[in-house]
Amino acid sequence: MSDDSLWAALADPHRRAIVALLLERPRPVGEIVEACGLSQPSTSKHLRVLRDAGLVRVRQDAQRRVYALDPAPIAELDAWLAPYRKLWSASLDALGRRLDETVTVAAAETATAPGESSDEEDADTSTPSSKD
Repeated sequence: MSDDSLWAALADPHRRAIVALLLERPRPVGEIVEACGLSQPSTSKHLRVLRDAGLVRVRQDAQRRVYALDPAPIAELDAWLAPYRKLWSASLDALGRRLDETVTVAAAETATAPGESSDEEDADTSTPSSKD
């Protein structure tokens, strides 16, 4: 398996959908065809690309072929993505801090001190006078 074939295999949205299905559990081709809404020949072509890239394994079960994910290439992808994940974590942490600051400032600006009421609230609660 080469990195290029792995990335090429995952570039197609149908193949990513198949990988997501197989993440749940191994499946026979018929189930994959039905779940993806593709023709059987088209699904078989996608499965062949995934198999050639090393992402899936196939086993014969009587008349059916059952496909399962091979976790090794996924682990390689995870290891490759690790340094980039650190960048995202730092950015997301900074965003979280900024959002917390914004919420705190907004809450402080709208808070009314205990025991205080505004003149508008007093005016709204007064009883109307009767004019005859």
